[in-house]
Amino acid sequence: MQFRTIDTKNDRDTIITFRRDSFMVSYGSDEGLGDEDAYVLLIEERVRKFPEGLVLVEEVGKIIGQIELQIRNYEGRDIGYVNLFYLIPEFRGKGYGLKLLEYAENFFRKYLVNEYHLKVSPTNVRALRFYEKYGLKKLKEEKQKNVAWRMIKELETTIC
Repeated sequence: MQFRTIDTKNDRDTIITFRRDSFMVSYGSDEGLGDEDAYVLLIEERVRKFPEGLVLVEEVGKIIGQIELQIRNYEGRDIGYVNLFYLIPEFRGKGYGLKLLEYAENFFRKYLVNEYHLKVSPTNVRALRFYEKYGLKKLKEEKQKNVAWRMIKELETTIC
């Protein structure tokens, strides 16, 4: 498995497709997805800040997933934040998700943050079970365009 920084010019269609599918899986529709061009510009900006945090996942030359990670401020402290974990359907439930999670946790440790957060739809039971299995806990329910649970995991920041 390899991780490579997103190149918005060459990967535009892929990242838009993956984002749309993530909305479908999470919320049952792509309503609230927003403007594609604005999303691509946001990814370009984040790649400049965290090139190793915005990556496509490849297995045997095939793009199978995407990760979007960043460091952001939350209630006066820096935290790691997962904007997106995505795997194409045929790679779900086969251990690849754990590899994405490990990549993310190593990224956050590099930035010496003590915790990371992500949001997940409460109807995405498969994702909820996965996150809970690997130590994330529900922090609170939030509502923007859709209801989501903010989940948290505290990290040891010692780099091995």
